[in-house]
Amino acid sequence: MSGQFANDVAAGLGATPKTLPSKYFYDALGDKLFIKIMDLPEYYLTRAEMEIFTQQTHELIAALGQNPTLHFELVELGAGDGQKTLHLLEGLLAAGYDFTYVPVDISSHVLTQLEARLLRHLPQMHIAPKIGDYFEQLNILYETETPRVVLYLGSNLGNLTDDKSAIFLEELSDCFKPGDRLILGVDQIKSADIILPAYNDAGGVTAAFNINLLARINRELGGEFDLTSFRHVPEYSEKTGIAASYLMSLREQCIRIEALDQSFNFAKGERIHTEISRKYNLDIVDSIIGNTQFQIIKVLRDSQNYFLDIVMDRI
Repeated sequence: MSGQFANDVAAGLGATPKTLPSKYFYDALGDKLFIKIMDLPEYYLTRAEMEIFTQQTHELIAALGQNPTLHFELVELGAGDGQKTLHLLEGLLAAGYDFTYVPVDISSHVLTQLEARLLRHLPQMHIAPKIGDYFEQLNILYETETPRVVLYLGSNLGNLTDDKSAIFLEELSDCFKPGDRLILGVDQIKSADIILPAYNDAGGVTAAFNINLLARINRELGGEFDLTSFRHVPEYSEKTGIAASYLMSLREQCIRIEALDQSFNFAKGERIHTEISRKYNLDIVDSIIGNTQFQIIKVLRDSQNYFLDIVMDRI
């Protein structure tokens, strides 16, 4: 990871405009901060999708389209702490389904905690964690002919541009067999007064989460970032439905990164783009899956119509 991390930091900070990949938010401290973010009153996304998974569990299970007597794999891309999925797992086990849960995540720390928690809570469950970037782990879907359901929740798709989302979903659909299903969780386009606080909470947890990316460069790559000289800056356009996060330099400065044997100049006000969080409606989703083999067969919504869990199968 350190070699790829170094390469991506060098490429991103050497680009114009400067960027850093959002996947590197998630070291041990980043994982803890994101768990705090999910519990924040401003961060409605987790609660909205959790409502779907807790209040519509039976509808979700039916939408999976699986035979209870035949073994299948439940693959979750970017599993995180698995809190939402736990309700689905409990429901499947209670209904007598035969399945293996395959959580995939870039963070070994998160997966270790998730596996331990699930085995304490559901000791009868089969779990087969996979560590890695799920964009690079699609080969796991070719490993067996076992029927599968893939969960891609939390509006993780929104971290990609529409072009990259279309390519990823096309590659994902190519891995599917007839009868496989995808549950895609996406956040809906809403007003700025709802969305912006979710990415800029009053307690500063989201800001700390973003700044930790620079701290990680300091820890792992010998960076010399003065964390107090950067500020977290979120933006959101109701017209495009795109939220974006930046780290802005508060002064003119030159940052040395020892592992890269490079220094990077920052002008006052210059920004590092760290993340996009795309918001959707069904027309946008239809457009993105236009070149895939997916078709939408069911849409589940929370009570405030903030969030969608979209069920798709392979044509």
